[in-house]
Amino acid sequence: VTAMLRSVSWTFRGLHCSSVPLSARVNSKRADRSCALAEKVAVITGSTKGIGFAIARRLAQDGAHVVVSSRKQQNVDRAVAVLQGEGLSVTGTVCHVGKAEDRERLVATALEHCGGVDFLVCVAGVNPLVGSTLGASEQVWNKILDVNVKAPALLLSKLLPHMENRKGSSVVLVSSMVAYVPVPKLGVYNTSKTALLGLCKSLAVELAPKGIRVNCLVPGIIKTDFIQRTTLHGLRPQLCSLLFRFGEPEECAGIVSFLCSSDASYISGENIVVASYSPKL
Repeated sequence: VTAMLRSVSWTFRGLHCSSVPLSARVNSKRADRSCALAEKVAVITGSTKGIGFAIARRLAQDGAHVVVSSRKQQNVDRAVAVLQGEGLSVTGTVCHVGKAEDRERLVATALEHCGGVDFLVCVAGVNPLVGSTLGASEQVWNKILDVNVKAPALLLSKLLPHMENRKGSSVVLVSSMVAYVPVPKLGVYNTSKTALLGLCKSLAVELAPKGIRVNCLVPGIIKTDFIQRTTLHGLRPQLCSLLFRFGEPEECAGIVSFLCSSDASYISGENIVVASYSPKL
């Protein structure tokens, strides 16, 4: 304890006696932020639109080489063209995360261009059903769980040998606020997003000895095509009254960049709500 207090004392003394003004040091850190992920490689699923695209842009802006992916070639081509047009380091490939051969292609693309991977961000998700949970067919259950829960784990298992020796590797799973506040008629989807919270905790413990951190982003109602296609009438009235507005995809991107950076080196196994209001508290 004495040693710890001495260390704290020296730290504050160093801050107090520094010849560089605090404002200058803060501004310097902000200026360096654009290089926070320099020389890093990020693989992002479901990253040609919405939250995934915003995350891809932000990680690339912060210095990472980003491999974007989604199910349709035209969407991949468009996303890559836009980001490369902004001077960002980006490649892309088609990947339906529910298909083993597509996951293999995504891994191969990342290794071909980059030789290794530092970050995996799993955004891709599906919801083919708006209706009764118990009325959902086995096919619907399989599709949602395969894409939303199993695919991130299976993709990570393929990338693991190429991440564990990179120093500072990070995984970010993307869940949803429906894991805490279920939306009626989205029961299977709600369940899949709740499962991701548990997957995050399990992987964080399992991968900690390998130096890989795992966290989970839990967005609220974000302005995306997915939200526009999904009815919102089932949301609890009290929740709607607490949300002063819908979120923007970019408001999810900064926290992912932070979670991938060395600033978050002591954060793992956390489910982080980005929703203007945290219903789990």
